[in-house]
Amino acid sequence: MHAPSAFTLERRDLIGIEGLSAAEILGLLDLAEEFVDLNRQIEKKRTTLRGRTQINLFFEASTRTQASFEIAGKRLGADVMNMSVGTSSVKKGETLIDTAMTLNAMHPDILVVRHHASGAVALLARKVDCCVVNAGDGAHEHPTQALLDALTIRRNKGRIQGLTVAICGDVLHSRVARSNMLLLSTLGARVRVVAPSSLLPAGIEQYGVEVHRSMESGLADADIVMMLRLQRERMAGSFIPSVKEYFHYFGLDEAKLHHARPDALVMHPGPMNRGVEIDSAVADGPRSLIREQVEMGVAVRMAVLDALARKLPNA
Repeated sequence: MHAPSAFTLERRDLIGIEGLSAAEILGLLDLAEEFVDLNRQIEKKRTTLRGRTQINLFFEASTRTQASFEIAGKRLGADVMNMSVGTSSVKKGETLIDTAMTLNAMHPDILVVRHHASGAVALLARKVDCCVVNAGDGAHEHPTQALLDALTIRRNKGRIQGLTVAICGDVLHSRVARSNMLLLSTLGARVRVVAPSSLLPAGIEQYGVEVHRSMESGLADADIVMMLRLQRERMAGSFIPSVKEYFHYFGLDEAKLHHARPDALVMHPGPMNRGVEIDSAVADGPRSLIREQVEMGVAVRMAVLDALARKLPNA
């Protein structure tokens, strides 16, 4: 395998896609390509993070994201600790700042944080001395998901610039949608959002995306159809009449996919609600990239950890 890239992310933390330049995004994607190759070999280890401590601090449950970051850290040689907040002092009334101060005293090198409140990861990053990676905060951002989605698209379509990407479903509650809108627009894609009015945030047009309220118009000639999970756990009110009606109008099935280009590919960040936002025949069909997205997740998270680690002090 060729020598590793010398790409370095010129920042201490990765809080969001917002603020990243096209060159930084492409640098991370190119570095991730190297880790895709590494992860398909028998010997998957690098020593980039040898001697470093990575703490995965998840205030929200997320099996696949936490597992992906854990594997990524270990393959780079880090000592990885998963902190289960459900059994921690936070349940006893400890604040986010208290937790940050406690962990900071243990001298970790990298904190990977997921939190249910938007902005919580940025707040925590200001209180600690180590690198902080946002693994999803509220309805704000999920930068590594957008990066792995971009890597998946580029590997299958050969480019991102000029593609039409339709992001469909619960845009209102989705940090994945926000990060993807920012990243794909930065790299020159034509981005659409497709959702009922009740699941579209106010001011969505500020992201420079096209807004559609029907799957027929939103998917017309789309190259990529990216479905979003219906986040019922974040819904305080009645955003949809019923799950059955939602699937009828906005769930992706073969009939609706027919409106997209004949070579259009289907994505979903997972976990999927089959029969709610996507039909099993589509999710498991030949045009689905959903399993590949999971593989790309490990490679992208290795790239992010690797690029940030190069800015860590060695003394």
